[in-house]
Amino acid sequence: LVASGQDHFVSSSLSDTALLIGCGPVTAIPLLLFAFGAKLLRLSTIGIMQYIAPTIVFLIAVLIFGEPFGSTQAIAFGLIWTALAIYSWSMFSSARKAGATSRAPAA
Repeated sequence: LVASGQDHFVSSSLSDTALLIGCGPVTAIPLLLFAFGAKLLRLSTIGIMQYIAPTIVFLIAVLIFGEPFGSTQAIAFGLIWTALAIYSWSMFSSARKAGATSRAPAA
């Protein structure tokens, strides 16, 4: 980028350079806080949080920031959650069957 004159770090204003430098801590600090906080939680809690986080971000985008949400997006959203429900149901039912067979008395 420097050879083609498209660099922004050295040739830009001081405020742009400060913003570029500040992007590192702004990105790293939340990730570090999440890593430290994750050590204090059970893995099942973290799993549920990671499972529903995209839906929460989606709801914030639509309800708070006013992102467009048409019928195509509604169909895709419904299909994704239907697939997740089917997958979760199959996992729970197979875990229940495995638990029932492990509790059965041995002959």
